[in-house]
Amino acid sequence: MADNRKRASRGGKQTASGSRPTRRNDRAAAPKGQRERSQAARPQRERSRDNVQVPKGEFIEGRRAAAEALRTGFPVKCALIAEGGERDAALSRLVDDLNAAGVRIKYVPRAQLDALSSHGAHQGIALEVGNFPYADVADILDRAGDGPALVIVLDHVTDDGNFGAIVRSAEVVGAAGVVIANKRAAGVTVGSYKTSAGAVMHLPIAQVPNIARALDDLKAAGFWVGGASEHAEGSCWDAPFEGRVALVMGSEGDGISRLVLEKCDFLTKLPQRGMTESLNVAQATTALCFEWLRRNAGELMGEE
Repeated sequence: MADNRKRASRGGKQTASGSRPTRRNDRAAAPKGQRERSQAARPQRERSRDNVQVPKGEFIEGRRAAAEALRTGFPVKCALIAEGGERDAALSRLVDDLNAAGVRIKYVPRAQLDALSSHGAHQGIALEVGNFPYADVADILDRAGDGPALVIVLDHVTDDGNFGAIVRSAEVVGAAGVVIANKRAAGVTVGSYKTSAGAVMHLPIAQVPNIARALDDLKAAGFWVGGASEHAEGSCWDAPFEGRVALVMGSEGDGISRLVLEKCDFLTKLPQRGMTESLNVAQATTALCFEWLRRNAGELMGEE
């Protein structure tokens, strides 16, 4: 790369016999008026993007999450559909379902959906919903009943994508709920609606001021608290995952905090043969959720 840069530099100084020296900018040169128009147009395009008005409120984006909201009867205030979406057969069918459910439809420029989208994956639709109805730990305990149950406790996981993926995995294995902190932690947002594929609408999510105190409540209800830690001595294959388990997952950067770690009855980790340092928190939670399900499948699913 360095040699190429030197050759390009020398080329700028070479002259042809009987001609004027070649200026470095000759190839890109344009008439003055054209350059001025080009320079004026660029700030205008940038201003156009900046001037897109982002709708205020809470939104669910993406077709799958929108369809799940309809299927579950999740309260929807309004549906924002990208202009031109009526030419998309799958989106048109979803609009028909929204109309049938009495949801107000509003066609908006696609740039408006881009502005509110978490990952640019709105697929031409966003549903305006009310504030997410967070549960209490008591609601999770009611759902857990008296038999084997799994509760995922997140000690300040901050990434919306990780949070949504964790909720999806927890819902798939039949967990009783998810407990999160009410500050400095990811919650239910337009991004987590999307990454959870709508699972946040099916699972109680309790937002609590103190994770350690929530673990005390779970222990009082017969839950065995296990923390996922790379410093654990034993793997998940040997951990006491039978029955009622509150699985604690730490934050992406710091892991489980000291006060929460002291509440854990045991620590566990995933076995590893490769050279990569570890899985991310969402992947690790998924693996541990399914290990819990495997251990309790006989009682939960009637398997031998």
